[in-house]
Amino acid sequence: MSTAAFSTPDLLWSLIVPVKVLALAKSRMSEAAGPHREALALSVAADTVAAALRSDRVRAVIVVTDDPLAGRELAGLGARVVSDEPDSGLNPALSHGARLAREADPDMGVAALSADLPALRPAELSRVLDEAGRHGGTAFLPDAADVGTTLYAARPGAAFAPAFGPESRARHRAQGARELMLEDIPSIRRDVDTLADLLIALALGAGPRTTAVAALLPALAPSSSGRSAVCG
Repeated sequence: MSTAAFSTPDLLWSLIVPVKVLALAKSRMSEAAGPHREALALSVAADTVAAALRSDRVRAVIVVTDDPLAGRELAGLGARVVSDEPDSGLNPALSHGARLAREADPDMGVAALSADLPALRPAELSRVLDEAGRHGGTAFLPDAADVGTTLYAARPGAAFAPAFGPESRARHRAQGARELMLEDIPSIRRDVDTLADLLIALALGAGPRTTAVAALLPALAPSSSGRSAVCG
């Protein structure tokens, strides 16, 4: 069957966004963020969800989290917040969210989106979802390092079987998901796990919450020489 047969430019999507308990999030940023680590984790997730909700291809965002503060903040942005079930890891949590999304509207596509995309641009997300909708079955977008995955999508009726975690790009490819090869979409591939990632996201244009918290981080505070501590 040709790719054109699957083309549905008006396909809408439900996004599943997993958010860790804030006390456990951004562990690799502990030294750089200091006492602001949890606030940074929440701000990154909030900017991601806010941008996703502004995409004209997104009908709903379902946040899977057991963190009460994150749940309240993200629900206030317009996301549907559900508990982490069956509480057995990231991929089962995403599958739980996808089941709820399909129960609510089986005619929408379902996509898992990283919660760590503070520079996410709605137009770039729309482009990626449109491209995913042009292919039968499932598709995914690799991260900026070409090792992980920032988005995994399944068209209506296709099995939703995310394989996030170490080396997820290779695992998604091995499952037969189509790798999306688009240019000029840096914001949706730049997830933030380290200080270097955060600096790139800030340069891309991170959302207002992340930008505000980043200004408080010890690693980014001006030194006595007037230069950022990370610059030496």
